[in-house]
Amino acid sequence: MAQQPPRRPRTLSDAKTAAEAAFKAITTKSAPPLPKTPAAVPGVKELVSLRIDQDVLEHFQEGGPGWQDRINAALRKAAGKLDE
Repeated sequence: MAQQPPRRPRTLSDAKTAAEAAFKAITTKSAPPLPKTPAAVPGVKELVSLRIDQDVLEHFQEGGPGWQDRINAALRKAAGKLDE
């Protein structure tokens, strides 16, 4: 049987380190959980950059102001999202 080396006596530094670790473990606050990302809010529009063919853009712009809404309506129809 192998003989274990003698334990060294605890010093004030060891006790201080142990006390600080215990104090930190008890007093450290855990970060609150992050809020869940909400689902898309109906009616809120998001600014995006979209590349579309010039002739398609001209088609929607021919009707004057509101061309972005018309593009949005066409995309909703294509996505099957008419009822929302």
